[in-house]
Amino acid sequence: MGEFLKDNYTFLTHSVEFLAAVTGIVFYKKYFKTAAKILIYFLVFAFLVDIIHNYPQVLKDSGEFYLIENTLIEKNYWLSNILWFIGLVGFTFFINYKIIIKPLYKLTLKYCLFTYFLLFIIYAVFNFNLLFTTLSSFVATLSLWMIFITTSIFYLETLQSDKILNFHKSIYFYINSCVLLWSLIVVPLAFYEKFFNTSDLDFIILKGYIFLFINILFYLTLTLALIFCKPETK
Repeated sequence: MGEFLKDNYTFLTHSVEFLAAVTGIVFYKKYFKTAAKILIYFLVFAFLVDIIHNYPQVLKDSGEFYLIENTLIEKNYWLSNILWFIGLVGFTFFINYKIIIKPLYKLTLKYCLFTYFLLFIIYAVFNFNLLFTTLSSFVATLSLWMIFITTSIFYLETLQSDKILNFHKSIYFYINSCVLLWSLIVVPLAFYEKFFNTSDLDFIILKGYIFLFINILFYLTLTLALIFCKPETK
């Protein structure tokens, strides 16, 4: 089983991402008039980013790695730091901002998002090269903070309304739960990334298993949610 997962890691990951993106496109008409359509945009975005994520290996295999060698994009960390974390935060914010009703909660989200981007910009100015050379624990933690605030506000408003009676039927419950769980599992790995080296086979295998497990759970859950949940205008 271990050899199978190792040999087919990329295929399995891209397969569940592709399945989720295609499912979203197929059911786009179903959610077109709801905030859930933002999920479909995100799934397509995530699939494309992960395809692009493999560009260093593709260039090595084709003998054209020299095109990016010794440049800032020699490694693909910038995709995770800039596109993935910011994309996930932006997606979580906008989908919840559209469905949350209470003005105070909306205002809280706006101020938190402003703080998030301000801190990210300050960090990027003073640590620009780090965004391209390592998986930034600061960016990961900052993103987790923003996602935790956003999802907590969603859960809080749900608990304070009649939505709690049918929360298990809401696609927004599954979206927020998946994003929060993914972040809580993946973000701690950023703290160990600085100790990563190609000779540490145990860490490579463990990280691969964790990413594979959480990605399969994340995308399959969202795929099933798109299929079985009913559209909600709010």
